[in-house]
Amino acid sequence: MKSCGVSLAAAAPAFSDEEKKMAAGKPRGKTKEGTLSLTAEEREELSGLDSLLFGFLNLHENGAKTETLLLKAVCCYESLILKAEGKVESEFFCQLGHFNLLLEDYPKALSAYQRYYSLQSDYWKNAAFLYGLGLVYFYYNAFHWAIKAFQEVLYVEPSFCRAKEIHLRLGLMFKVNTDYESSLKHFQLALIDSNPCTLSSVEIQFHIAHLYETQRMYHSAKEAYEQLLQTENLPAQVKATVLQQLGWMHHNVDLLGDQATKESCAIQYLQKSLEADPNSGQSWYFLGRCYSSIGKVQDAFISYRQSIDKSEASADTWCSIGVLYQQQNQPMDALQAYICAVQLDHGHAAAWMDLGTLYESCNQPQDAIKCYLNATRSKSCSNTSMLTGRIKVLQAQLCNLPQGSLQNKTKLLPSIEEAWSLPIPAELTSRQGAMNTAQQAYKAHHPNTEPVLGLNETPISQQPLPVHMITYSEVDDLSSPAKRKRISSPAKYLEQLRTDRDHLNPTQKLMLQQLESQFVLMQQGFNKGQNSHLPGSNDEQPSFSTDPALYLQAASTNIQTSHRMLPTSSVTQGIAFNHLSHTATSGDQQGICCTKESTPSGNRSFVPEISSHTEDTPNGCAGVKGLSNRVQQLMAEPICSPNSTDSTSPNLISDNPQMSSLLIGKANENMMTGACDKVSSIHPESHTKTNKSVASLHSSIISTTAPKSANQTTTLGVTSISSPHIRLQTVNGKGLENSNSSKNTSLPMISRKPDSPIIPSMSVSIYSNSAEVLKACRNLDKNGLSNSHNLLDKCPPPRPPTSPYPPLPKDKLNPPTPSIYLESKRDAFFPPLHQFCINPKNPVTVIRGLAGALKLDLGLFSTKTLVEANNEHTVEVRTQLLQPADENWDPTGTKKIWRCESNRSHTTIAKYAQYQASSFQESLREENEKRMQHREYSDNESTSSDNSGRRRKGPFKTIKFGTNIDLSDDKKWKLQLLELTKLPAFVRVVSAGNLLSHLGHTILGMNTVQLYMKVPGSRTPGHQENNNFCSVNINIGPGDCEWFVVPEGYWGVLNDFCEKNNLNFLMSSWWPNLEDLYEANVPVYRFIQRPGDLVWINAGTVHWVQAVGWCNNIAWNVGPLTASQYKLAVERYEWNKLQSVKSLVPMVHLSWNMARNIKVSDPKLFEMIKYCLMKILKQCLTLREALITAGKEITWHGRTNDEPAHYCSICEVEVFDLLFVTNESNSQKTYIVHCQDCARKASGNLDNFVVLEEYKIEDLMQVYDQFTLAPSVSSSSS
Repeated sequence: MKSCGVSLAAAAPAFSDEEKKMAAGKPRGKTKEGTLSLTAEEREELSGLDSLLFGFLNLHENGAKTETLLLKAVCCYESLILKAEGKVESEFFCQLGHFNLLLEDYPKALSAYQRYYSLQSDYWKNAAFLYGLGLVYFYYNAFHWAIKAFQEVLYVEPSFCRAKEIHLRLGLMFKVNTDYESSLKHFQLALIDSNPCTLSSVEIQFHIAHLYETQRMYHSAKEAYEQLLQTENLPAQVKATVLQQLGWMHHNVDLLGDQATKESCAIQYLQKSLEADPNSGQSWYFLGRCYSSIGKVQDAFISYRQSIDKSEASADTWCSIGVLYQQQNQPMDALQAYICAVQLDHGHAAAWMDLGTLYESCNQPQDAIKCYLNATRSKSCSNTSMLTGRIKVLQAQLCNLPQGSLQNKTKLLPSIEEAWSLPIPAELTSRQGAMNTAQQAYKAHHPNTEPVLGLNETPISQQPLPVHMITYSEVDDLSSPAKRKRISSPAKYLEQLRTDRDHLNPTQKLMLQQLESQFVLMQQGFNKGQNSHLPGSNDEQPSFSTDPALYLQAASTNIQTSHRMLPTSSVTQGIAFNHLSHTATSGDQQGICCTKESTPSGNRSFVPEISSHTEDTPNGCAGVKGLSNRVQQLMAEPICSPNSTDSTSPNLISDNPQMSSLLIGKANENMMTGACDKVSSIHPESHTKTNKSVASLHSSIISTTAPKSANQTTTLGVTSISSPHIRLQTVNGKGLENSNSSKNTSLPMISRKPDSPIIPSMSVSIYSNSAEVLKACRNLDKNGLSNSHNLLDKCPPPRPPTSPYPPLPKDKLNPPTPSIYLESKRDAFFPPLHQFCINPKNPVTVIRGLAGALKLDLGLFSTKTLVEANNEHTVEVRTQLLQPADENWDPTGTKKIWRCESNRSHTTIAKYAQYQASSFQESLREENEKRMQHREYSDNESTSSDNSGRRRKGPFKTIKFGTNIDLSDDKKWKLQLLELTKLPAFVRVVSAGNLLSHLGHTILGMNTVQLYMKVPGSRTPGHQENNNFCSVNINIGPGDCEWFVVPEGYWGVLNDFCEKNNLNFLMSSWWPNLEDLYEANVPVYRFIQRPGDLVWINAGTVHWVQAVGWCNNIAWNVGPLTASQYKLAVERYEWNKLQSVKSLVPMVHLSWNMARNIKVSDPKLFEMIKYCLMKILKQCLTLREALITAGKEITWHGRTNDEPAHYCSICEVEVFDLLFVTNESNSQKTYIVHCQDCARKASGNLDNFVVLEEYKIEDLMQVYDQFTLAPSVSSSSS
């Protein structure tokens, strides 16, 4: 199999004549020295093996010959690397990485790929390398870096033949990262691709349906699931899982009907699921929950027992059994079930809470406190404040009890310490013992791996307290907890009950009977697995003491322990996410169990089981079993163990220290930092600040190697990497220029003949005329056709800029905002004002008093006038939480976060105006009440500050923000738009010097006016303007707005913060934490915009705004005719493409219109525009030639006046000149456009597509030739 257009040129010549002679005279596969060598036939076979075959090459069934060949190739390569002392060509390491990847030897694959990266300056041109690297990162759950690698593959080679696999994996990773919009987009892109993939179409459809469910779009999810069930020949495992999800949704979601109907449907779905897959322990568990909810206790017990028999023991199941026992007034049985649950999962918050409730009901507050404290320690606990209040109440009660009263009281239940060591039910013993045996065997091979998921850190859904949980209000003062004493052993407790047998109540007699029965079983040797239920030995789980009393004591004193498989910035904590697995949730509750990938093409365990427990809550968590019959719940190998020195890093080839040192470089070199236990990212994103070439990236989770080439610069040109601080990579202490010694000329390198180069080489420049460009394109072989549509394809894929160096001192992080005060109309039209605003050194400019100087009638935009003009006009409403402008808290008010959620709805201007007015009246009423309280309590200064503190920490008031009100209709808003023509030309909506005025069509909110209607607290979250264009914002009043502004050069830092907080910088709603920014040395401009003030946001500036009072604002974008504006717009266009985000400004279309309409005298701006025109012209010419050669007819279509630019209906990239539309769409005149790549994915030979041409090639050539640098003229005043 060829490498799908990936260039893998030979890194060294084939065997030298001397080696060929030696090989010919020796037995097959042996050289004179006795080392392995590859025959010509073997090298030919290996030339077709690379990362593209991962998941499609089954080495475990019929691939024994291929596996043997790969192993031989790896041995041969490693031997030759040692012989050459590592001085081999870079492609050698790339191929070695591919071979190790296919053998699923991920540590070696990663090491080889890293070495290739360090030696190859233009590594980004090699799509097969990036794809293989992404697969390795995916295996290690380093989703942050896997996403980057996969995105770069699609950017460099949009037609990559494994694009479907990439979209699938991106969809899965974004789903885990809660970026649901991106996840859905990639799943849909995978679904329309007809190429092969490791999941079937129905499995991808299941993920889409489940994505809806995860977002609580229950009706859409139900419809998608039911539609999936209509699929012909639906695999039984998929059918069972779909029915399981439908059943669990009906059990949990109130929107799906009344309680009786829902439970009936849920039971029917789950029973059908079990018919399709009778061995699904998860479905049996769900069925038990349903029976329990309708009071069928016996059926529930039977289902739970089936769940335990069919699958590995689940903490959820035992917790549910405990609830049933507790409801049946069997406290001892309930206690044992809860203990089983928390022994299976020490962090099971629901089980700890239920256990605490049980102890409270038996009047054992000390044990209840310990259980509640353990619940609060769990990451899944959503009731921390409630539990904390309950703990305070219990501790206060203990302090008020007479000394010794508890010790003299007979206990109904064993203490928690005793219960931890009690004999366990026989049905759990054998299965749990087997689980621990498997865990210990796994530990023997992976000594530094976290405990098997499910025995400790199973992520649990955030659970509300069950209805039987006793809750009390929070107590102000925390009393000292009662002293704990060591309780007697279970045998002594049993003896105590026997002694008091005649005086026991019925409940205690039942407990005695159960203890005696289990004691007999223990003596008979039936509980050999008892020790497996201890919290864990030090080598397995160092965070939990083997002494349960010490473990509980640690909990009661609130000692925090941490289990981290990966840093939070790269993957959700505690999650080992398998190749093609997913989060199964219902509502906003999430939890993932995971599997370890065994064979990429074998078991497709794309739906692992998840653990959750919400016995009596409507929005529980659905556990979805894997579609594979064999889902192994094993953790992947750990990535990062910062405090460990003995763990084996994936970066090291541990079985050969010498080989390891050659692959990763010596400790004092710049490849890596010694034997660091971290996955090393090999994306050069960090600005090197010292003479060392190792840069710390992203919360110190991943070490990056420095860039290789002194002339290499990123696409986002702010970050020039030609830094004098960066030294060249070295190999064994020598520079790369000396690495090509004579030793590497005899290496048996496997030559690869690429199907096509990544970027065709053409000897044309921006100074060539169109005829020369055409000639160069026609001279290209048809196989040299480039599918790369990026405007800047001579540069690597774009990356965010690193923080400017050197960092600003702390006293410079609150710079004064550039402000200009206008006194007259002449001041507003003074040319230096224009130059000051567009100066890149000024990220923002506040023009004060503009309305007064120009005598603007702002009353035309007042709420009263708007209602009178168009009261039924549509208003988009964002429902938000009222918070202080410089803070952003989670809804519970417990911690500061970046995520800034708001719900979207719609209303009319009249209705919002009514809300705005009533909000103002309500505020006046509250203000009057506060004044009255102040008069009555003159000494309440401290009380006021306390109230202020409470407001900052919730609960928060809900407000509504009227946004994106379109004022583009010049008939409806004639007076308003006419008034804005009084503004200076450089800030007008339409002007000759505004790039957006040359688009030829409308982009709402950019080259049209939008209105915003606000109440205090209304927030415009953090963002850069679309395609980094400048923006103009005028406050109509009567209230003020507060602005926060960060210069464009720091947007990369904010992007990193968004990624750390699981947010999409471009698409999510976020409100920066100022403390984080100041700690990262990010300057923040902060100012008040008063009525009549105009705020100019310069190109690329990051900003966020909050209304201080009741006000309206108007805003639009402008594009100054400057090199910096055009450069930033094109860079964002490319970044959007990399991120699979649609660019609202079609930069290709705009560039050609600029060439037609504008005379450019700035040499820098001219060169950039001309270069983009040349690239697009080449792409049009080469694509046209290829289509004609392939016999595909091109139909003339043309363009109409004001026709918008076209975007691909699938991937949303801009499509210029040649439009691919389906035959059906063309016949119906709907013209649903596809790009070439998406068209070929749907129909490889384009049989189902018509190609429409918008421009005559002669016309484009004429525009190109006539666009020349205009003579420089002195700038005239605007």
